[in-house]
Amino acid sequence: MVGTRRDGGKRYWCLQHKADATAKYGKRAVRCRYAFIPPISSAEKLTIDPTSYGGGIAIWGAVPPIYDTTGHPLERGVHVHARTHPEADKVIDQSYRSVEVVINNTGQTVEISELDAIYFMVSSVFGYEMKFVECTFCHFPHLDKDWFSVHNHRRHLCAGCGHLFRDDVRGIGNPAMKIRESFPHHHEINKARKSKRLRQTDYLGGIQIWGSNSALLWTANRNEESGIHLHAFDQDGKIKIDDTFSTVTVDNITLDPKLVRLLMAQSGLPHIAGRVMSIHCEQCGKEHFDEGEYAFTPHDNHCCNSCGSKLRGKGKFRKTISNPICATLAQLAKFAVREPLQQESHLLTETL
Repeated sequence: MVGTRRDGGKRYWCLQHKADATAKYGKRAVRCRYAFIPPISSAEKLTIDPTSYGGGIAIWGAVPPIYDTTGHPLERGVHVHARTHPEADKVIDQSYRSVEVVINNTGQTVEISELDAIYFMVSSVFGYEMKFVECTFCHFPHLDKDWFSVHNHRRHLCAGCGHLFRDDVRGIGNPAMKIRESFPHHHEINKARKSKRLRQTDYLGGIQIWGSNSALLWTANRNEESGIHLHAFDQDGKIKIDDTFSTVTVDNITLDPKLVRLLMAQSGLPHIAGRVMSIHCEQCGKEHFDEGEYAFTPHDNHCCNSCGSKLRGKGKFRKTISNPICATLAQLAKFAVREPLQQESHLLTETL
C-alpha cells in the first residue's frame, strides 16, 4: 500500500511492472494494470551509437496510421531511421519497444521507451513543452501519459514507487527530454516541397497515411520535413512510395496535413477514444473543427467556425471532439482496395 486515492480508499502499486495494482473499493488487485504486457524481447530493443551513422539517425514516436488498407501488423513504439552516409539508403527503418542511444562515445546510454516516444509525439503536436522530471522519493524518471501529457501540472504520480510527489513548477514530464541535453537540436522543420496525387486502385497492396511530427532525436545534417507521410504498396507487397509530402490527394480527395497530424495525436489519448468525429453544420454546410484545448477536451456544445450555429455530435457520447478528417477518411474508404483497418492503440487511460 503506497497511499490513498481521492475517494479515501487505499492505493496499491506493483513495483515489478511500475503500475497501479488497486482493485475496486480500494482493495489489492490480483494483477496490476500492466501485468498483461509481455516483457521486451531482445528483438524488440535496439542499442544505437549515432557516431556509427554518418548520414544521421532520427527517432520518432510511432502510432498506427490514421488510414491503413494494407493488412500489415500494428506498428507502435519508437521508430528509428539510420543512414551510414547522407545519400545512402536507410539501413534501419523499424519500430522498437525500447531504444538505447549511446551518448558521445562515453559508453553511457539514454533509454527511450515506447510510451516515452508516443507521448513525446502527442505533447509536441498539441504544442506543449516537456521537461525531465524525477520522483523526489525514488528518483525514477517520470512520464506523463494520456490526460497528463496535455495538461501542465505540479503533482505527479510516480510509476517507480507509486507515491505522489510535487515538482518545483507546473509542467509535463517525459524521460526522453534527457536526450536533448546530449544532442541539442539545431536544425529546422520545413514544409515538404513535394505533393502527391494517386488512386488507390493503382496500389493493390494498400496505402498507409500518417501526419508528420517533430523528431525526438535528429542528427542528420539537413532539415526535417513536415506534411503527410505516405506508404503505398503494389500487389506483391513491395513498397512503391515511402515519402513525406506537403499535400496528398487520393482519388481526387485532398487531405489537410494539419487535420491528419491532429488525428494522429488524438489517437494517442485513450481518454478521448471514440469521441473524435466529424460534426457537420446543417445551417451553413461546413465541417466543424475543434482547435486548441477543444481538440483534446470532449464537450457537448460546439460552435460552428463559419456561421456560429450551435452544434452537437451524434453517437453514444454526449461530449465529443470534431475533426473533419474523419469524414474525409470515410470518403476514401469508398474507393479502397480493401476495408481500412480499425487498429487499436492499446494505450491505457491514466488517472490519479
